[in-house]
Amino acid sequence: MGIKIVALNQMRSLKSVIIAKNAVGVGQRTFAAGAGKAKKGSKGAAIDAPKGSTLSKEVKSTTVVGANILEDGADPKIFPDSEYPDLLWRLLDKRPALSELRRKDIETLPYEDLKRFVKLDNRARIKENNSVKAKN
Repeated sequence: MGIKIVALNQMRSLKSVIIAKNAVGVGQRTFAAGAGKAKKGSKGAAIDAPKGSTLSKEVKSTTVVGANILEDGADPKIFPDSEYPDLLWRLLDKRPALSELRRKDIETLPYEDLKRFVKLDNRARIKENNSVKAKN
């Protein structure tokens, strides 16, 4: 009987902590809506509209604005597509998944797909071995 009373008291105290936590908002991230602090001299004035870009369309279309990381450097120029290596245009191509590579004949796979198959197969075996070890 005494154990049941202790358990009920603990449940009640946990409920009160959870309710208090939710009421206070602990653990929830909040962001200011912009109305919390007024700028000096604004005294209820309307919020300024976002300002348009001061850069011309010509500059925007010929340079990568904001990509400069050097203190004394300039933003890099955009070159024509013919100036870039062919490898760059193949970077976003979809590559076959492991299940698709397993369905194909390994002997006829191109070298790049064979490398990908070996890498993905090794990764899958390692994950499987780790999960078996974790269960034991």
